[in-house]
Amino acid sequence: MKTPSEVLREGELEKRSDSLFQLWKKKRGVLTPDRLRLFPAGPGARPKELRFHSILKVDCVERTGKYVYFTIVTTDRKEIDFRCAGESCWNAAITLALIDFQNRRALEGFRSRQERAVPAAQPEPRTARAP
Repeated sequence: MKTPSEVLREGELEKRSDSLFQLWKKKRGVLTPDRLRLFPAGPGARPKELRFHSILKVDCVERTGKYVYFTIVTTDRKEIDFRCAGESCWNAAITLALIDFQNRRALEGFRSRQERAVPAAQPEPRTARAP
């Protein structure tokens, strides 16, 4: 079982800024089983976190000569654009980690529903009576 602090992948990727000019900003990404942390290139700044419970999907994958471009779509329909070096496969790593997270969450939900249903379905124990 994977722990939330386990690092699945670490390296450089670029995020498109929300500013008017939409510049690409280098980030150091750290992918864990439950989130993607983005550290700014400069020292001292706090990382931003994209937790998988707030991500719907990784979308719009496009490969050009040098880069792979992809979009992370959040549960509030916000789209965050990224690009990475073609050989780094960040989009695939994030997609696989997201699917694994969603599968674990679905299993936990299924198990908790089963546990709540089991006590109601069990017959009451019979007691033996002496003659």
